[in-house]
Amino acid sequence: MWHTGGEVERTRLTERDEQSAQRILLTMAVRDYENDDNADEFAEGIDRQLEAVREWWQTPGPLPAFRHVDPPELKHRDDVEDFLREQKVRELRGHALALFITGHGVSASADTHFLRLPASVEKRPLATAVRTADIVAAALDSHVENVLVIVNTCFAGNMASDLAGVYKEIRSSRASSSRLDVLVTCGLKTKIEVLRFPTLLQAALTRLRTTAGITTPHLSVPDFMGEYARGLPAEDEQKFKLHHLIQGGTYQPSPCLPNPGYIHMPDLLGAIQQQAPLSAEYWLERATGRPQESDTGWYFRGREGLNRTVASFLSPQSPRGVLLVVGCAGSGKSAVLARAVALSNPVFRLTPLYKAAEAISPEDTIPPEGSVTAAVLARHLDAAEVAGALLDALGVPQEEVDATDDRVAVWSQQVQEHVRACGKTVTIVLDGLDEAQEQARIIGDVLAPLAPFCGAPVPGQRQDGTGDTAPPAVRLLIGVRASRTADDAPRELSDDELGLLHSLWKVFPAAQVEHTDSTSSRADMELYLEALIGDAINSETVNEVVPLVVDAVWPSFIDARLAGDQLRSSKDPLALARSEDWYKETLTSGIRGLLQRDLQLVGGDDVPPKVALALLKAAAYAKGQGVPWGEVWPTIAGVFLLPDRLDADQWDRMIEKLLGGRLSGYLAHAVEDDRRVYRPAHEELAEVLLDLDADLLGLGGSDA
Repeated sequence: MWHTGGEVERTRLTERDEQSAQRILLTMAVRDYENDDNADEFAEGIDRQLEAVREWWQTPGPLPAFRHVDPPELKHRDDVEDFLREQKVRELRGHALALFITGHGVSASADTHFLRLPASVEKRPLATAVRTADIVAAALDSHVENVLVIVNTCFAGNMASDLAGVYKEIRSSRASSSRLDVLVTCGLKTKIEVLRFPTLLQAALTRLRTTAGITTPHLSVPDFMGEYARGLPAEDEQKFKLHHLIQGGTYQPSPCLPNPGYIHMPDLLGAIQQQAPLSAEYWLERATGRPQESDTGWYFRGREGLNRTVASFLSPQSPRGVLLVVGCAGSGKSAVLARAVALSNPVFRLTPLYKAAEAISPEDTIPPEGSVTAAVLARHLDAAEVAGALLDALGVPQEEVDATDDRVAVWSQQVQEHVRACGKTVTIVLDGLDEAQEQARIIGDVLAPLAPFCGAPVPGQRQDGTGDTAPPAVRLLIGVRASRTADDAPRELSDDELGLLHSLWKVFPAAQVEHTDSTSSRADMELYLEALIGDAINSETVNEVVPLVVDAVWPSFIDARLAGDQLRSSKDPLALARSEDWYKETLTSGIRGLLQRDLQLVGGDDVPPKVALALLKAAAYAKGQGVPWGEVWPTIAGVFLLPDRLDADQWDRMIEKLLGGRLSGYLAHAVEDDRRVYRPAHEELAEVLLDLDADLLGLGGSDA
């Protein structure tokens, strides 16, 4: 009996949890005004509105799906009250409630607004219609944490006075602890155009799925209002834009507003996925070696000695230390780090892709489960952003920093405190340090304070001086650009490379260094290419072409990936593989030659080469993490296309085709200010695109 009671109690808790987490969509639509002249047209328009609302609010995401309550048949004012009572709207509990009200509105002589029903009498709104604010009040004064009401009726703006009075009557504890928003679609004197709302809503939905690039699972109310208004002609904006009559007081995303453009990615990288989904995408893309985002294969091959060293460094036998993975541009530093991040991730280990990687990898090259604590890409980040990203990756909330304080110092101190208090080894993977801003500050103010935790502990050292727990320990796995000659002898490094490496060696004199561009990496590149093109070309041709490609592109794995993708996507891969021009004019020119050829062939994706190049250049010239779509990418690209011009719709079509075509592999994704942004897939590619003297449209080749 005790076990049964426990099961019942757990069930009750679950039900309460489900009730508190539920999200509800209520629609109150008055459609059948049988005595009106345009009754059929109006009813059809109401149906279109409901379809648009249902499509928007069924967007999948990380929170429980909205429970849709079908609209009742509303003829009399009693039907409205019956619906509110049957659905227990005034006593509802949950996380989010979205209420959509539509129909004909009546603007009375006083400052009030009524919802007209089919049985309403024109001269008796008090007795036969419903004061719209009373319906809204039922939702606002419920127990739901977040409430959004949208009213789409004639003269809805006339509700302002009514709603101000309603809001005053809401208990202060609820008004301060809940988020309550009311939007109306019409002004004081504006009549409803029944098809305008669904048309604008559908247009906003399309923009959010394409050009807007907002990455959060939910929208803020201002973002929703802005996207809705983009579809309005300037002359109609004042009449038909959304008016915010009761404002929740925050610009944070609302759980009442799902984002139709949100991409709910498979949870492949556990905590990394939860903290930064597109960061997780970066690590997965580098680890797999896939040429396109949509590719589901695992192509990483070779590097067994280096992977064995990394796995040993991440083992329990090495609780402290610093390992620098160095090499020239494109030589696979990021891939080695990303492989460790992915294969050590507990959630990723449950996926078929991990099983595929495990099957081809010697056991001692796979890092222990959970051995990587935090992974951060430093590309284009300053010291404060790196410290903040590190806290995010560690799952530590960032402290608020006063305007007079130094964010780097505050957040770096938080990292140190976490290391001291967590009671276990903290392993940090940092990639792209050579592409970061404020490299000296990152090393001196973010990494250097961790140096005492990376070396051997002082005998008798305690974690906090009060207990006998193990001393704090840190492992740093860092990727840095620095080249060696083909015979593995150190070459003369550039001033930048010397400065960066010397700074790291000064802080971490015992750091272990491993290179990715030694001559042994030729065999690794051959294995990678064989995996990449093996399904597209017969084995004899693979054996023939792979050594030739490696001779032409080594030590750049980025060039090998692009060359392999050209072979895979060619109409006749055998002819291309045996084409002397391909080797002489394309491969030997490196990433520049590969890009030139793909630009000549991009017309097959219905994108003119000069338009594609303008878009790629715009991505390369963008500051920060990349260029957002919206109005920004076309605007920048338009400069590079002059004197030719495209209108906004043409640019959007071109970008959509570019992202889905052969040139998509030249772009990487990131997130900045909750917007999806696009940038060149590698810094070496960005340098080519930024070269003013490069004639990227001058050469190429046919699609053999």
